Amino acid sequence: MIIYVNPMGAAELERVRSLPETGFGALRTDRGNLPLDRLDVRAAVSGLVARTEVTAEFVNTHDTALEATYIFPLPDRAAVTGMTMTAADRTVTAELQERGAAREQYDQAIAAGQRASIAEEERPDVFTMRAGNIPPGERVVVRLHLVGPLPYEDGAATFRFPLVVAPRYVPGAPLAGPYSGDGQTPDTDAVPDASRISPPVLLPGFPNPLRLSLEVTVDPAGLELGEVRSSLHTVAEEDGTLRIHPGERADRDFVLRLEYAPGGQTAVAVPDGEGGEGTYQLVVLPPAEAAPPRPKDVVLLLDRSGSMSGWKMVAARRAAARVIDTLTDGDRFAVLTFDNTVEHPDGLDAGLSPATDRNRYRAVEHLARADARGGTEMLTPLTSGLGLLTDSSGRDRVLVLVTDGQVGNEDQIVHEVVPLIGATRLHTVGIDRAVNAGFLGRLAALGAGRAELVESEDRLDEAMEHIHRRIGAPLVTGLAVDGEGITVADGSRTPRRLPGLYPGVPLVVTGRYTGAAGGAFTVTGRTRDDQEFRTRVTVEERTEPAVTAQWARARLRDLEDAYAAGDHQLEKTIVDTSLRFGVLCRFTAFVAVDERVVNEGGQVKRVTQPVEMPSGWETPAPAPPGIVLASAVSPFPGGPVAAAAPMFAPSPSAAPPSAPGFAPIGSVQADMSPPPFGGAAGDLRAVGSPAPRAHLKRARSRGAHSGGGALTLDEVRALVAVEADRLREATGRPAYERRDLLDDLSSRLTVLLTPLQEADFTPLRELVDLLGGDGTLEEKWEAALNVLTMFGEDPAASSDQTRKPFWKR
Repeated sequence: MIIYVNPMGAAELERVRSLPETGFGALRTDRGNLPLDRLDVRAAVSGLVARTEVTAEFVNTHDTALEATYIFPLPDRAAVTGMTMTAADRTVTAELQERGAAREQYDQAIAAGQRASIAEEERPDVFTMRAGNIPPGERVVVRLHLVGPLPYEDGAATFRFPLVVAPRYVPGAPLAGPYSGDGQTPDTDAVPDASRISPPVLLPGFPNPLRLSLEVTVDPAGLELGEVRSSLHTVAEEDGTLRIHPGERADRDFVLRLEYAPGGQTAVAVPDGEGGEGTYQLVVLPPAEAAPPRPKDVVLLLDRSGSMSGWKMVAARRAAARVIDTLTDGDRFAVLTFDNTVEHPDGLDAGLSPATDRNRYRAVEHLARADARGGTEMLTPLTSGLGLLTDSSGRDRVLVLVTDGQVGNEDQIVHEVVPLIGATRLHTVGIDRAVNAGFLGRLAALGAGRAELVESEDRLDEAMEHIHRRIGAPLVTGLAVDGEGITVADGSRTPRRLPGLYPGVPLVVTGRYTGAAGGAFTVTGRTRDDQEFRTRVTVEERTEPAVTAQWARARLRDLEDAYAAGDHQLEKTIVDTSLRFGVLCRFTAFVAVDERVVNEGGQVKRVTQPVEMPSGWETPAPAPPGIVLASAVSPFPGGPVAAAAPMFAPSPSAAPPSAPGFAPIGSVQADMSPPPFGGAAGDLRAVGSPAPRAHLKRARSRGAHSGGGALTLDEVRALVAVEADRLREATGRPAYERRDLLDDLSSRLTVLLTPLQEADFTPLRELVDLLGGDGTLEEKWEAALNVLTMFGEDPAASSDQTRKPFWKR
């Protein structure tokens, strides 16, 4: 990613440095003081749950009323459950409302001269806070309350709190009209809310712009606590509280790792109160390893864009090489390095190559030469990599993405990638001190994989050891959870797609129940050696609101991902879930209004708080001549720009400059209907995008598809004949391999049939339903062979709709 800004010259910097400060942490420029004076984070860790209070204190040092905007990060898995606003000795508790209604109430309050504040979610880990009608000389304090889980694996839990929103690569052409937010990057057809996730960035040389304090208390809650480590900050312990040193800058994540002895399997039920409903949480431990893993196909995607420069590129190359080291002679692999182009190692095929010593050496040699450059065009390598794994029958499919995740078109990527994932396990390795954890977590969840975050080179070896273990086959697959004496609400479980059980990682399942809080859960599956896995966990009733809030947050994430993938009918369900359980999401907002009028007329000076350049990022390059940059803050009289835009920011109606890393995305258009998550108009719709059919390109080379557009009946029949041949060749394989083959077949047919609505394909749809049912392996195998053979060889089989499938006769 290439970042263009107009840096201040030496004389301007010297003049700014010489200006007097108006209090510790305040930054004065010729455009006025910055509004955010203090950021305070207080977290209480209890076992594997963290309750956090975040305090933002705004001060108005100007002579007119102020509206301050702050674009900031929060942990992507944490639930925001409350907000308060305090000013002039009065505290107002915020109300959670539908996002449009909350914005309307906020705007009306500002126009009426009343103090007001609003908090909105832009991404799972990016939020916007506005505080308006702050009178001259006054302070407004806004507090957010969060609760979230601590990921636990291999004997350690991690508390991570992000402190800066890093610049993100934004593809696409700028949209006409005003920006949807107060950030610096123009909204584009690919990212219609880019201006809501792009705060201005302070240039190097400025003093610390705010007072940062962060403290954590730890209560093991019955677990055996070992070593506690902070990887990016020096901390001091006093009376059981860990604190960062005064003067630290908000330019990197705070990461605390706590070594806990493994706990046991648990199942808890938390009643809502009256009404006979509640939330359950089930924790299942993996069994000891037994049978050796199956051979695997692995695709490695390495981000070499400009934002990966410096230590991140070094760490990324090492991480990628470690993935190559996990391969054995029975495996196949492909390596793709990408920025705004995709490259393959010299001497290796564009497809999957055997993991021989020679091929692995060529891959590592290619990785060693990769340097940071260009823009982060992530969609093409993801769809290409997933396409390589569609023909992996009898083998584990693994895709590993190594990146900092700094892209703005997350929803577009999710929309295009979801149909391609199938049975592939997608692992993400995020390398940065301010990583886009929310997006990388979404990808890993959709791919039933693992998200590993690496904030320093010291952390790399530990993180890649975890990935090494996960790339191997899971210990248990085909998991199912059944309740006994507890009635589980349909469709409430999260994760919706149960992953396998992996070494060292407990499986956590949450959902809703109705009726009495009791009974037990039985978890079943198949081990690597095709033996039954079964464990029973008794349900205990507890009073723990955090369980309900964490379920609601996870459920909302699942629903929002489904919305981004194209199911726009879910909007009402998302809003209702958010409001019922009091957890913020992208369709709702917390708004607080003080009824007192403090600014007659409602005229305010608007200032957007600039943020630090993330630690470890290189100084931005100067902007090419002719590029118009957005101001760091709303117009103050005169003076230079004190905080520049993280991306080029032409006027909203201007076309993007011709510069590296800003090639517009093809095959998309902007729908100017209301956007999906409360942003500006410009809801992205894919138009004729080839991505969902990437897996069909290999079929074309076999003569199955000869043109563009939807597949014809003859073309589908040719593909089905290939599938039938695969099953016949695998007839003598072990039961667990044939079961996996049928699972893979079902996922491929599902993707294949999605755009095909004709009745001609009814036999294949009925086969997919049968493969997902409760029949035995032998029944499913025989049905699949017969249906595929009939459909692939007998033209009448696909058009005779009056004849029942043979298994129904």
